[in-house]
Amino acid sequence: MRSRFNINNYSNLGQRAITASLGALIVVSASVYSDWTYFVVFAIILAFAQMEFYKLTGLDGMLPLRSFGTFLGVMIFTLTFMIEKERLPNEYLYLIFPIVSLTFFIKLYKKTDKKPFTGVAYTYLGIFYVALPFSLLNLAVFSQDKIYHYEILIGCLLILWASDTGAYFAGTKFGKTKLFERVSPKKSWEGFLGGAFSAILVAFILSQYFHVIEDWKWLVIAGIIIIAGTYGDLIESLFKRSIEIKDSGNQLPGHGGFMDRFDGLLLSAPFITAFLKIFQ
Repeated sequence: MRSRFNINNYSNLGQRAITASLGALIVVSASVYSDWTYFVVFAIILAFAQMEFYKLTGLDGMLPLRSFGTFLGVMIFTLTFMIEKERLPNEYLYLIFPIVSLTFFIKLYKKTDKKPFTGVAYTYLGIFYVALPFSLLNLAVFSQDKIYHYEILIGCLLILWASDTGAYFAGTKFGKTKLFERVSPKKSWEGFLGGAFSAILVAFILSQYFHVIEDWKWLVIAGIIIIAGTYGDLIESLFKRSIEIKDSGNQLPGHGGFMDRFDGLLLSAPFITAFLKIFQ
């Protein structure tokens, strides 16, 4: 009798490894294959992550515009991609402002909403917290001569994953000194240092093979990811604690939800993009 594969039969570490491997394969393959496959995969990830954010705020009694807010996020991502790819002129960015303003009109006609402006605020928060960082990735990957460079995206992701993995194993094995116990009791300084070491090591290796940017910039990006990525993780932990949940979702076995997997990227992306654009 043929046995069916069931990821739930594996330990948490096994689930993490399987999910991470499959996810990395999809993301890396799409990013390397072409700019259009990168666009499609990351637009889907953005949509899932933003819907997840709105679902979580709904658990705390908030009523953001889930579908319209997610549409706005994907629209901003699409506009920035098309402009960076030079398929649309920069002036099309101005479309964002009147379309985003439609949130107020929609809430005006929601008769059952007792706190409409709270819903508007959380709709906008989903855009700024989730959609904007993903959209800034478009500026990062096209930052060198307006040409799509998958090396920048893959490099940032590899450093982020190395930081997460190093922190996980170092924290599990050696973690004793609490990093920020009030927000995340399991995180430790030993885990932070393990993640930092792994990130810097991967950044150094990348600098030997990915020459689209100068070697020193990979090390600076590693520093940004180490600090901003850690704060991104802590901020999401604070968000989850405020609504008393453990994981943002269960779509990614062993990792929780999409926000759990990409929380470090959400806070790192703005700093990385600013750095690459200023020092391009």
